[in-house]
Amino acid sequence: TNQWFLPAVRGDIPPGCAAHGFVCDGTRILVFGGMVEYGRYSNDLYELQASRWLWKKVKPQAPSNGSPPCPRLGHSFSLYGNKCYLFGGLANESEDSNNNVPRYLNDFYELELQHGSGVVGWSIPVTKGILPSPRESHTAIVYCRKDVGSPKMYIFGGMCGCRLNDLWELDIETMTWSRPETKGTVPLPRSLHTANVIGNKMYVFGGWVPQSAGGEISAPDGEWKCTGSFSYLNLDTTEWIGLISDCQEDKSNLLPGPRAGHCAVAVGTRLYIWSGRDGYRKAWNNQVCCKDLWYLDTERPLAPSQVQLIRATTNSFQLKWDEVPTVEGYLLQLHADSPVPPVAGIPGTGVPETSVLSSQGGCSLHQSPQSLPSVPYPEMKVDHPSQTNNVIPNNVQVSLSSNSKVEGKEKVAAPENKVTQETMKNHTDATGFKESNTPSLLPVCTSSAQTSANVGELHDLDKQTLNPDASVSSTVSSTQSMVTQQAVKTESSSTNGAVVKDETSLTTFNSKSEAAETAYVMPSARVSTGQTNDSHSSRAPQRPPAPLKARDRRWYDVGIFKNNTAVVSQFYLLPEETLNINSKKEGGDVPDYRLLKKQDLFPGTVYRFRVAAINGCGVGPFSKISEFKTCIPGFPGAPSTVKITKSVDCIHLSWEPPASPSGNILEYSAYLAIRSTQLQENPSQLVFMRIYCGLKTSCIVTAAQLSNAHVDYTSRPAIVFRISAKNERGYGPATQVRWLQDMKTSGSK
Repeated sequence: TNQWFLPAVRGDIPPGCAAHGFVCDGTRILVFGGMVEYGRYSNDLYELQASRWLWKKVKPQAPSNGSPPCPRLGHSFSLYGNKCYLFGGLANESEDSNNNVPRYLNDFYELELQHGSGVVGWSIPVTKGILPSPRESHTAIVYCRKDVGSPKMYIFGGMCGCRLNDLWELDIETMTWSRPETKGTVPLPRSLHTANVIGNKMYVFGGWVPQSAGGEISAPDGEWKCTGSFSYLNLDTTEWIGLISDCQEDKSNLLPGPRAGHCAVAVGTRLYIWSGRDGYRKAWNNQVCCKDLWYLDTERPLAPSQVQLIRATTNSFQLKWDEVPTVEGYLLQLHADSPVPPVAGIPGTGVPETSVLSSQGGCSLHQSPQSLPSVPYPEMKVDHPSQTNNVIPNNVQVSLSSNSKVEGKEKVAAPENKVTQETMKNHTDATGFKESNTPSLLPVCTSSAQTSANVGELHDLDKQTLNPDASVSSTVSSTQSMVTQQAVKTESSSTNGAVVKDETSLTTFNSKSEAAETAYVMPSARVSTGQTNDSHSSRAPQRPPAPLKARDRRWYDVGIFKNNTAVVSQFYLLPEETLNINSKKEGGDVPDYRLLKKQDLFPGTVYRFRVAAINGCGVGPFSKISEFKTCIPGFPGAPSTVKITKSVDCIHLSWEPPASPSGNILEYSAYLAIRSTQLQENPSQLVFMRIYCGLKTSCIVTAAQLSNAHVDYTSRPAIVFRISAKNERGYGPATQVRWLQDMKTSGSK
């Protein structure tokens, strides 16, 4: 929501302190040391459980080979794995707090943490190489390359009578100190700056720098100033890259102002900067604290999850996808199997093959709440939204998409007495995306953001209720079976009748490359009963698909959405002139959807969807493709409100009839995903066994049946059920239920 709030904390609340050490480990926060009042420093360690807002003072064991850390301020406190690393700081040699005798430190400690809560104790590692010189108000980060190498801790800058700009490296595995050689322009000596790691880059912003133009580290710091300079160090190549210089003018206040002692935190690929003292050429007692909040988008967002179906009707879909952190909006597109004619005579803009247009590789600074025009800066493109509720930053160009190279699809009908299953394509659309070497700094919007619906998870629940939003899905035809999906997890016996939200993910599909996109319906569940059962395939007549020409295989914009849900009943048609120039243009402007015609969705039609996230750097890659079919009138909806009651030797499944039965319900069928050799060859393709067929809205799943169940690990471990209803027309869509399992439970299956 981008809204500040003051939590009601309790427990061993620590006294206010400055220049302390601070790490975040999941939902707990550890705070060490700091200045309680002038001349009086602390070496206390506090833990905050943020899930309960509970403070606790912890007392680590003293190291076996020395004394515990002395009271200090301005030290670094870095987390890697289950250990925190403490380096340096400033101590008071005098026992009298009013008589401050500063002593700079370069001692090094390791603090082992217990899992979840609590600590083990301090230790003093035996290190090799030359220790960094004593200092305080420096920064320390830990970085480990994904492909090769051991974790390294990097210390930069700080204060030791004068400002420093030296870089030190500690190999955590071998505990060896070294000074890496760097390329590029090293930032000015500084203290009270921030350093944060995003990807393979360490971003350094602000701090106190010497007043002298040359910034000589040997000169005494009689005068100093705050800086707004901004650089990053490529940790793989050890090359410094300057983004904002110390002398760069900013008359329009489009960049974060000079500051020191500020806060900076990385959330995903976004860097937030808040507060700090301005202190620019001001006396110590005339400084003011900044209250502005900025963020920097360093790269385009990652691809969202596949689009998931919540509900389908004859002419609309209710869709959702997982939220991508720190984005401004989402571009949703669809592709129709049936050809959609181009629209003539409608003004439009030309677009490249993908619907993504670069933001010119620039950075965009966003600050809340003021609205400022766009002004280009060297190495950056700076932008402020005109309103705080903009869906996308102004510099992001989003266009209608054009022809995508999509192969036609060949459908194969499912055999009798088998649950049909559809194949999902894995679309890796990277064409047309231009990597930018320059990050994008964006203003923080303060308007409230919609939160995504999270899946409720319950453990060891004797009786659970699934009451999903998705009670209707697309119809089951002779070529495909669509399901809505729900998640259940067992909870303690003291919880009864808890409601679990719909997870609505379609995990019955496996992924293929779109280049080899001959979609077919896999026979997936052999019925083990001796009954003669009807197929789950409806007998509704299908329209013969029209042959698709290359120009008809294209993606259409559904729209740009602020949140991760959408109700789709129409999409925008591409104008004729856009089609003619699509293959020639490298970029285009944001389309004016008001000038484009809309096309309604048709009943009984297959549509494919993909979604991309948008931030200040541009539009990210598209998700894998999902495929859904609008309902054919007359078929029943999906059963709803599934309950699972657990007993000693079996479980009891129950459900409610479809909200839209479209006639009399003749029977229900329930299926269980089972282990099979086919699953070993293709783990994404579940195989189902029918465990019930009848008029009742409940059934028993025996221990013998459960012993043969497949535990699906695509997200959280779960046993998968499907339930569907049949009327005079045939079977409608199935409700898929994921019964979430504990690891120890699933391991015994």
